[in-house]
Amino acid sequence: MNINIISVGNIKEKYLKDGIAEYIKRIQKYAKVQIIEIPEIKVNENSKKIIEKALKEEGEKIKNKIGQKDFVITLEIEGKNLTSTEFSQKLELEKSKGYNSFTFIIGSSHGLSSEIKSLSNMKLSFSKMTFPHQLMRLILLEQIYRSFKIANNEPYHK
Repeated sequence: MNINIISVGNIKEKYLKDGIAEYIKRIQKYAKVQIIEIPEIKVNENSKKIIEKALKEEGEKIKNKIGQKDFVITLEIEGKNLTSTEFSQKLELEKSKGYNSFTFIIGSSHGLSSEIKSLSNMKLSFSKMTFPHQLMRLILLEQIYRSFKIANNEPYHK
């Protein structure tokens, strides 16, 4: 199984890099993990038109990294909230349908373009709260790891 995480922006903070590396190491037992960073287009104005243009440019770069047979999961505040068990069951269900690559997409601080959202097989939200996209990468990896532990009936702290 392949887990691809396409994320706009890079990680600068050492504590986040360390946490991300730890969960990637743990997940390697179950799946191959690939992190793909897309440069964030800096927007100095709060103009809706300028933000949409930047999202479109980021979206084009994201689109080029999505495999044709990937199950695409976009992280969106408007997405569906799942428990960890429901998330694990969803991944297992899609795996049973023949999907072997799961691509998660984390947008920039302005979100994702409507085109990328339309390519999504599943829109996922972790909370109605807003999290920094750098931190979201760590949270997502922890939940992916937890989903493997659940699917394999292996103990993991609650």
